[in-house]
Amino acid sequence: MNRDSMRREVFDSAEPWDLVIIGGGATGVGTAVDSAARGYRTLLLEQHDFGKGTSTRSTKLVHGGVRYLRQGNVSLVREALRERGRLRQNAPHIVHDLPFIVPSYSWWEKSYYGLGLTVYDWLAGSLGFNRTYTLSRAAALAKNPNLKTAGLRGGVVYSDGQFDDARLLINLAATAVEQGATLLNYARVTAIHKDSNGKANGVDFEDLESGERKSITARAVINATGPFCDGVRRLADSAATNIVSPSQGVHLVFAGSFLPSDHAIMVPDTPDGRVLFAIPWHGHTLVGTTDVPINDTPLEPLATEAEIDFILETAGRYLERAPTRTDILSIFAGIRPLVKSGGGKNTAALSRDHTIHIDDSNLLTITGGKWTTYRNMAEDCVNRAAALAGLPARECATKELHIHGWLEVTSKPARLAVYGADAAAIEKLIQQDEKLGRQLHPDLPIVAAEVVWAARHEMARTVEDILARRTRALFLNARAAIAMAAPVAELLASELRKDQDWQRDQVESFTAVARGYLVD
Repeated sequence: MNRDSMRREVFDSAEPWDLVIIGGGATGVGTAVDSAARGYRTLLLEQHDFGKGTSTRSTKLVHGGVRYLRQGNVSLVREALRERGRLRQNAPHIVHDLPFIVPSYSWWEKSYYGLGLTVYDWLAGSLGFNRTYTLSRAAALAKNPNLKTAGLRGGVVYSDGQFDDARLLINLAATAVEQGATLLNYARVTAIHKDSNGKANGVDFEDLESGERKSITARAVINATGPFCDGVRRLADSAATNIVSPSQGVHLVFAGSFLPSDHAIMVPDTPDGRVLFAIPWHGHTLVGTTDVPINDTPLEPLATEAEIDFILETAGRYLERAPTRTDILSIFAGIRPLVKSGGGKNTAALSRDHTIHIDDSNLLTITGGKWTTYRNMAEDCVNRAAALAGLPARECATKELHIHGWLEVTSKPARLAVYGADAAAIEKLIQQDEKLGRQLHPDLPIVAAEVVWAARHEMARTVEDILARRTRALFLNARAAIAMAAPVAELLASELRKDQDWQRDQVESFTAVARGYLVD
């Protein structure tokens, strides 16, 4: 995970690649892991940083999707629950069980949701988590004292998975490299070129750091750019029509005191047809999400006032101490790449199944799906791409492949636990230089050594890379993240050999982005 060495591998090589993957989110990086693990020569190009788009803006849940079960999509739920179990086995340092309370305020809810969630458990098979059980009113309040008391009749407890999406993505990138893949961030694909038969056989890209351009050849080209996939498809065919119907989901982050419990809350029925979650995450309370159709796909989507009000109003129905606008520490939005389905406008009703689309040029696009099923999506994608490219058929090797940082969790999480096996190396940095142990802001537990580690071993290139994705400062507390920008820029400049003008530009650039995470 060193960008300079990755860059040399790309620019110094004239040999064709087996598979070139465009897009460095969960689907693209997962596909790179699968492809490289099969022994295919694999290159991934990402126009910004890994996970800049929707893959780091999720609800932080590894789950089957209880609402998809209610919609009757049993196959999607079963697939996701099995993948949930595999993720816990392959990345236990990042993925862990999280109990959820479904509060009951009507006489029928406890039995109804209890039955449905028991089926949910059953579908997971041998890869299931803890079993569902019901709660009395007193037991529900004991597990979460901030539940709205008026009319509370009890509840149901079920278990799902929780993770840090950005941390898992970076560890997947490291896994891909360990398997032999080459990954390059800040590498924007500018063209898809074709052979004499009109079939895609490579790409042109620009290294956004140096401005240098490179043309490469490949046996197959994979478009794994999520909500941006239609723009990439038009590089191969300017007349390509959209296959994605984008939807925006918003999350609000509050202090941990709004959820004084190790149990999350799941509200199973909201006015827009979604479920609403309130979950404990990195010592804070994360509440979301919305589902609103949108017309464009910006890199930094912004929450609307209606979405903010919807989450606050819905949370206020279930929390005795209801959060307000002044309590919001950070607000972030992500875009879901939902595959078009008929003429309906209700994106909450669209399936989250993934789709593989092959254009006339043989450009393979994989889109749709969800974080939890990234591995299965990648397996399907590489199967199809290998056949398209005429590569020798090889079995998928990722079902039991440990993800970088794998460390069996046997005790309560300690400082830096989310880094798994890498935590010891970060602690060693602090032992070698005690200044790297300093906390960068009193409201967040991030230390200077994490910045150094990200620059040296995780291809972090900007202050935003550090504060938004290598750590989660921006997503937890936007004002604290802005205050951290200058010391992070100084540390990063030292690692990347940048001057003070670069530091100043980085702070200004990050602050401009971070303002979008603040509520007026």
